[in-house]
Amino acid sequence: MGTAEQVGRYKEFRPFVEILDSTLRDGEQTNGVSFLPHEKLIIARMLLRDLNIDRIEVASARVSEGEKEAVRMICRYARQIEKHDRVEVLGFVDGGRSIDWVDSCECRTINLLAKGSLRHCQEQLHKSPEEHIEDIRKEVKYARSKQMNVNLYLEDWSNGMKDSPFYVYQVMDALCDIGIRRFMLPDTLGIMNPLQCIEYFRKMMKRYPDMHFDFHAHNDYDLAVSNSLAAVLSGAKGLHVTVNGLGERCGNAPLSSVQVILKDQFHAKTNINENKLNDISRLVESYSGIAVAPNQPIIGDNVFTQVAGVHADGDNKGGLYHNALVPERFGRRREYALGKNSGRANIAKNLEELGLELTPEQTRKVTQRITELGDKKEIVTQDDLPFIVSDVLKHDAPEDKVKLVSYVVSTAYGLKPGANIKVEINGQEYEASATGDGQYDAFVKSLRYIYKKYLGRTFPILQNYQVSIPPGGRTDALVQTVITWNDNGKILRTRGLDADQTEAAIKATFKMLNIYENENKNEL
Repeated sequence: MGTAEQVGRYKEFRPFVEILDSTLRDGEQTNGVSFLPHEKLIIARMLLRDLNIDRIEVASARVSEGEKEAVRMICRYARQIEKHDRVEVLGFVDGGRSIDWVDSCECRTINLLAKGSLRHCQEQLHKSPEEHIEDIRKEVKYARSKQMNVNLYLEDWSNGMKDSPFYVYQVMDALCDIGIRRFMLPDTLGIMNPLQCIEYFRKMMKRYPDMHFDFHAHNDYDLAVSNSLAAVLSGAKGLHVTVNGLGERCGNAPLSSVQVILKDQFHAKTNINENKLNDISRLVESYSGIAVAPNQPIIGDNVFTQVAGVHADGDNKGGLYHNALVPERFGRRREYALGKNSGRANIAKNLEELGLELTPEQTRKVTQRITELGDKKEIVTQDDLPFIVSDVLKHDAPEDKVKLVSYVVSTAYGLKPGANIKVEINGQEYEASATGDGQYDAFVKSLRYIYKKYLGRTFPILQNYQVSIPPGGRTDALVQTVITWNDNGKILRTRGLDADQTEAAIKATFKMLNIYENENKNEL
């Protein structure tokens, strides 16, 4: 049967796929990652309670006392919510020591690590296949005597099937009827491709049709997800994943990607609660310190963000740029980026979410302003938008009376900052220079000089100068400058917004001057 036929048949039957999450075991083998016991508990709680994961592998046996305490806490919690049978611990063929360790944690399932390739058996254990098989049988018998469930990893199984399939079959033939619940087949070194995965799983399924096989993928060739799906297509009943794809070297198959492909592409059934995928991703990102790539499917920051204006326009016209991966499905929302490629449709979408209504002309002005910021490679977020709208539109009228024609500000080591400015006041241009304690101080002194020498008028006194990032701004695009002025006892407070601090202050100053000129128009 060809692959397309196989997929079609798979879709018809809609089989159930069991998911084991190994974030707390294999995920913790990511370089630099170490979870504290309480962090493990919190992650386990979310996996079991919120995501409804079928099984969680939470630790390796005999690692440390801290690890033992973490397993105990997780098992205690799992028992409270009647999901104790979903907690598993990796153990070793070590004369019962791992079994005793797991038992002392009150965990009832051990995942024994056996050798799945002849090379590993002979060169790492220095044992014959027969000796290793006998050791495994003793471990399983001992675990069963303690009423523990046993699953068996065949470590390096992919190389075993490639180089020594006779060994794999020898092990399976000897162990398939001794009470092992699941045989877990790992691509330990991440060497497989999907075609090999299909081939090897078909051979296993043909020889052992009644066995429950899990597949455990690694991502060294960026094929962990593809191989996982190939395994399911070929008969695997369970898949191993980690949150955010954490794991040794290049990591494991990411939970989020595996889940959505199983559901959308193969119509497979799982127990996963998808609207919590983003929450668990953020939690693990925080505890692990390993940032999620912004373009990682499902969980990346940017994956539900439309950048091109034509895409936002298409969304307005019947969701032309939507697919089955709608953000609400994962507890997220669609966003429309603000930048030089945004266009009016993106702006309109963001304004709509904020409850702001602008005329087409006003929208054009705001779009132009955002495009200017984008050309400067500045990041603009929705949090910035109300400030941009206010900055562009609020003071249109007053700005007509006083205009900045040009300015140069400078600073140099050993010299006081200076400013040279040219302004237009009621249609007449004036020019002046000054030095000051800073670039902005020099700019204001130049303005004062113009008002005193050429207009014979006073100039409002600067009372307070405050610079900040706009409230809520997860952004590096804009700074907000709020300046308070005193005009003969009357307080004027104006705000400027720009990527450059000095420019923002100058904008605030000219807003003040336009208010000032309007109030004193009878004197001009």
